[in-house]
Amino acid sequence: MLTTVPRQYVHKTAETEALLRGWQQDGENAFLATSLWPQAHSFYRPGHGLHDPMLFSESVRQAIPLVSHAGYGAPMDHRQIWDTYRCAVFPDALRHEPVPAACSLRLSGTDVVMRSGRLSRMTLTATATRGDQHLGIAETQFTNHAPAIYQRLRGAGNDAPDAMARAVPLPAPIAPDQVGRIDPQDVVLAPGRAEMQWQLRVDVTHPVLFDHPVDHVPGMVLLEAARQAAHATMHPRPTVLTSLNARFTHFVEFDTPCWITAEQGPVSAPGYETVRITARQGDHVPFAATVTSLVVSP
Repeated sequence: MLTTVPRQYVHKTAETEALLRGWQQDGENAFLATSLWPQAHSFYRPGHGLHDPMLFSESVRQAIPLVSHAGYGAPMDHRQIWDTYRCAVFPDALRHEPVPAACSLRLSGTDVVMRSGRLSRMTLTATATRGDQHLGIAETQFTNHAPAIYQRLRGAGNDAPDAMARAVPLPAPIAPDQVGRIDPQDVVLAPGRAEMQWQLRVDVTHPVLFDHPVDHVPGMVLLEAARQAAHATMHPRPTVLTSLNARFTHFVEFDTPCWITAEQGPVSAPGYETVRITARQGDHVPFAATVTSLVVSP
């Protein structure tokens, strides 16, 4: 029988942002979870008759703390940090209907490393179905850190409210239609210094992207920046993200501009196009991703 998922287990403050509703153990290192996507999400809005495919990535993102805390006993003050994330979604199963979309996630852990009885790192694979349709598959590697270890990683002066207070002044966004958006507040890119380059636009007051205080730019903001940069690269052709392959190597800080660049990649299949995304902050490349999108009819 599925157990109700408290929003704290998916690291959300607002009840409306908790997508995972139930979970249960399904064998050693195996779990089942249910995800309910709202008919009209305030940020991950439907388009082209489809639910936003990033709802799948957010569901997987929420599965990381859920599995860590409920499945492996990680205390609630432990932090989970992304190393890699890759996913593929199937547009036919994303069809938008005038009711919430119920999805089932089969979760399995591999390469599980425990230290002193605590979760240290693992690879989590998620396979999602919607009814009898295959919705998506994802694989993510992440680490789990106790507060003392996390503090050593981050150093002094990285209290979440203080870090957010030091965020660079919020630049004006690029035109929302360039990135498949309607509301300028939902645009995470600002004009850059060169063609195919943008400044990461970090609005710490955004109610969805910053549901609670954090000490660095969240991974979902970087994934959204990659998706929007791919949209901008292929604009004005309308597109839907179908796969994403990302690597996180450094924390992205609030107090230094982060620059996002895009490079058109090869055509992966008829109707699909690939864009390579790189983030640079100071001397680091903290994030890189490859986004494949389907070009759809207007």
